[in-house]
Amino acid sequence: MSDLHKEVSELEQKSATAARLFDIRRIIGGLFVVYGVIVTIAGINPSDADLKKAQGVHINLWTGLAMLALGLFFLIWLKLRPAQAPADGPEPADG
Repeated sequence: MSDLHKEVSELEQKSATAARLFDIRRIIGGLFVVYGVIVTIAGINPSDADLKKAQGVHINLWTGLAMLALGLFFLIWLKLRPAQAPADGPEPADG
Protein backbone atom coordinates (compact mmCIF):
# COMPACT_ATOMS: atom_id res chain seq x y z
CA MET A 1 0.00 0.00 0.00
CA SER A 2 2.92 2.33 0.68
CA ASP A 3 4.26 1.94 -2.86
CA LEU A 4 0.85 2.76 -4.31
CA HIS A 5 0.56 5.86 -2.13
CA LYS A 6 4.07 6.94 -3.17
CA GLU A 7 3.24 6.50 -6.86
CA VAL A 8 0.01 8.49 -6.52
CA SER A 9 1.89 11.30 -4.77
CA GLU A 10 4.46 11.42 -7.57
CA LEU A 11 1.74 11.57 -10.23
CA GLU A 12 -0.04 14.38 -8.38
CA GLN A 13 3.21 16.33 -8.20
CA LYS A 14 3.82 15.85 -11.95
CA SER A 15 0.26 17.00 -12.66
CA ALA A 16 0.76 20.16 -10.62
CA THR A 17 4.03 20.88 -12.43
CA ALA A 18 2.36 20.41 -15.82
CA ALA A 19 -0.52 22.69 -14.81
CA ARG A 20 1.94 25.46 -13.88
CA LEU A 21 4.08 24.92 -16.97
CA PHE A 22 1.25 25.26 -19.48
CA ASP A 23 -0.58 28.09 -17.74
CA ILE A 24 -1.87 30.47 -20.43
CA ARG A 25 -0.83 33.49 -18.36
CA ARG A 26 2.82 32.50 -18.81
CA ILE A 27 2.46 32.30 -22.59
CA ILE A 28 0.49 35.55 -22.96
CA GLY A 29 2.72 37.45 -20.53
CA GLY A 30 5.90 36.23 -22.18
CA LEU A 31 4.73 37.13 -25.67
CA PHE A 32 3.57 40.59 -24.61
CA VAL A 33 6.90 41.27 -22.88
CA VAL A 34 8.93 40.14 -25.92
CA TYR A 35 6.82 42.12 -28.40
CA GLY A 36 6.69 45.07 -26.02
CA VAL A 37 10.49 45.23 -25.91
CA ILE A 38 10.69 45.07 -29.71
CA VAL A 39 8.06 47.78 -30.26
CA THR A 40 9.52 50.00 -27.53
CA ILE A 41 12.97 49.80 -29.10
CA ALA A 42 11.44 50.67 -32.47
CA GLY A 43 9.65 53.62 -30.88
CA ILE A 44 12.61 55.16 -29.09
CA ASN A 45 14.00 56.86 -32.20
CA PRO A 46 11.24 57.11 -34.83
CA SER A 47 11.81 58.57 -38.27
CA ASP A 48 10.19 61.82 -39.33
CA ALA A 49 7.90 59.92 -41.72
CA ASP A 50 6.66 57.70 -38.88
CA LEU A 51 5.95 60.72 -36.68
CA LYS A 52 4.12 62.44 -39.51
CA LYS A 53 1.93 59.35 -40.06
CA ALA A 54 1.07 59.28 -36.35
CA GLN A 55 0.43 63.04 -36.22
CA GLY A 56 3.42 63.68 -33.97
CA VAL A 57 2.62 60.98 -31.41
CA HIS A 58 5.31 58.45 -30.52
CA ILE A 59 2.79 55.65 -31.01
CA ASN A 60 5.33 52.81 -31.12
CA LEU A 61 6.87 53.93 -27.86
CA TRP A 62 3.53 54.21 -26.05
CA THR A 63 2.22 50.96 -27.49
CA GLY A 64 5.43 49.14 -26.57
CA LEU A 65 5.31 50.44 -23.01
CA ALA A 66 1.66 49.41 -22.71
CA MET A 67 2.50 45.94 -24.01
CA LEU A 68 5.35 45.66 -21.51
CA ALA A 69 3.03 46.69 -18.67
CA LEU A 70 0.38 44.17 -19.72
CA GLY A 71 2.94 41.37 -20.07
CA LEU A 72 4.40 42.12 -16.66
CA PHE A 73 0.89 42.18 -15.20
CA PHE A 74 0.25 38.65 -16.48
CA LEU A 75 3.60 37.37 -15.19
CA ILE A 76 3.10 38.97 -11.76
CA TRP A 77 -0.41 37.56 -11.62
CA LEU A 78 1.03 34.12 -12.38
CA LYS A 79 3.60 34.52 -9.61
CA LEU A 80 1.09 35.73 -7.01
CA ARG A 81 -1.65 33.19 -7.82
CA PRO A 82 -0.06 30.04 -9.28
CA ALA A 83 -2.24 27.46 -10.97
CA GLN A 84 -3.47 24.59 -8.85
CA ALA A 85 -3.74 21.06 -10.15
CA PRO A 86 -7.31 19.76 -10.25
CA ALA A 87 -8.22 18.01 -7.01
CA ASP A 88 -10.34 15.28 -8.59
CA GLY A 89 -10.63 13.76 -12.03
CA PRO A 90 -13.72 14.24 -14.18
CA GLU A 91 -16.93 12.77 -12.90
CA PRO A 92 -18.13 9.66 -14.77
CA ALA A 93 -21.20 10.26 -16.92
CA ASP A 94 -24.36 8.34 -16.08
CA GLY A 95 -26.07 6.90 -19.07
